[in-house]
Amino acid sequence: MRRSAVITGLGFITSIGNDRAAVGGSLRDLRSGLRRIEFFGNPSLPVRVAGTIKEFVTDSPSWRDWLYPPGYEFRHATLRSLSPHGLYALCAAEQAIADASLSPGQLSDGATGLYCASAGSPFLLHHNLSRMHAHRGERGDPLALVSSIAGTLNFNLAAQYGIRGAVCGFSAACASSSHALGYALDEIRLGRQERMLVVGAEEVSAETVLPFAAMRVLSSGSDPATASRPFDKARDGFVAAGGAACMVIEEAGAALRRGATAYAEVAGWGQTADGHAVGVSHPDGAGLADAMRRALADAGLQAADIDYVNAHATSTPAGDRAEAMALRSVFTAAGATPRVSSTKGITGHPLSMSGVMEAAFCALALRDGFLPGNANLTEPDEACEGLDLPRVTRDASPRFVMSNSCGFGGSNVCHVLRCVS
Repeated sequence: MRRSAVITGLGFITSIGNDRAAVGGSLRDLRSGLRRIEFFGNPSLPVRVAGTIKEFVTDSPSWRDWLYPPGYEFRHATLRSLSPHGLYALCAAEQAIADASLSPGQLSDGATGLYCASAGSPFLLHHNLSRMHAHRGERGDPLALVSSIAGTLNFNLAAQYGIRGAVCGFSAACASSSHALGYALDEIRLGRQERMLVVGAEEVSAETVLPFAAMRVLSSGSDPATASRPFDKARDGFVAAGGAACMVIEEAGAALRRGATAYAEVAGWGQTADGHAVGVSHPDGAGLADAMRRALADAGLQAADIDYVNAHATSTPAGDRAEAMALRSVFTAAGATPRVSSTKGITGHPLSMSGVMEAAFCALALRDGFLPGNANLTEPDEACEGLDLPRVTRDASPRFVMSNSCGFGGSNVCHVLRCVS
C-alpha cells in the first residue's frame, strides 16, 4: 500500500493574520488584509494597495532595525543572515513546529526534510549590489548572498533547525510552494522521509512589487476594500502581498505513533505546463484542467467527489478567465458543482508562497468545517457561468477539497486534501 501523508502543523505570517487563530477568523469573516501603500514617497505610482504584514517592521536592510511581535526569541547570529521574508519564514516555521509538537531531535535526526519557495530578496540584493558598486568592489557583506538569493530560506532554516534530510528550494513563480508541497508528498510516499517542512515566503517591497506594474498585471485601484476582486467582471489586476506560511506534513503512521493531531490528509497532486506563453496562461485553461485531472486521478477520485476548490484566481482579467474555463471543463462538464472561491480577495497575491498558504487555508477549512467565500465579488465574469461562487463564507463539512496554483510559463499545480475527522 502507498504511504499516506497528513498535515500535523501550520504556521502563518500573512496579511490576514500572524497565527492560526487570526487567519481562521479572517477567512470566516472575509476580513481583508489589504492596506494603502506608497513606494518611494511617490503618490503618482499606479500601485496604491498591498497585502501588508502587520506587527513587523522590516523596511531597513539592517536586521538590527527590525521589529517583530513578542514571543519570538532569535539569536543575533541567526538574524544577521536573514532577509525580511526570511524572518517571516522563521516565525511561521516556529509556529508550525510547535503546532506539530516536534522536538529539536526529531528535526535533526535525518528523517525530517525541508522544501522551500521564494524569489529571494530583491530588496536586499539591490542594497548589497549597490554598495558593491559604490565601493568599486572593495567592500561587501559576507552574508549578502545567503540572505538575499533565491535559496535563502533553505540555507537559513536548514541551519537553524539542524535539518539533515532532503533540503531543496523551488522556483516556478507563483506555483513554487505548490511544487514544494507536491514533491514533499512524494518524499513521504516513497519512504525517503518521515516528515517534511514546506515553507513559502515573500516580501512586500518596491523591488518585489513594482516590476509587476511594468507588466501591467497589478490593480490600479486605490480602495483596499475592492482592489482585489477575483472572478469579478470589473477586476483589473492583482494586489501584491507577502508574508510566510509553513506546513508540516508527516507519514500518517508516524504521526499516529507519536500522538500528533492531523488537520487533513494530502491525498493527491498533479502538475502540468501549458507550453503556451511566458507570462500568461493558456486562454482556455487547458494546462490547468489537465493538472486538476491528474490530481484527481492521483487521489483516486472523480470530479463529483470535490466539495470545494480554492482557486488560484489572482484578479487578473486573463488569468481568472482561463481558470474559470478550466474549472468548467473539469467540473461543470462532468455535472459536478463544487463551491469555488479565491481567498486572494482578502489576502492579495503573495506570489510564490500562495500555494502552501492556500493549501493551509484548505486544511483549516476541513478541520473547522467552513468554506471561504469570494470577497468583493459583485458581478461574475461571463466565463464563470455554471460555477458555484459563494459570496460569503459558509459552514459546511467538506470531505475533499482542491487547491490550485499557476505560475509564469504556464506552470500548473493542484493538490487534493481529504478530511480525516
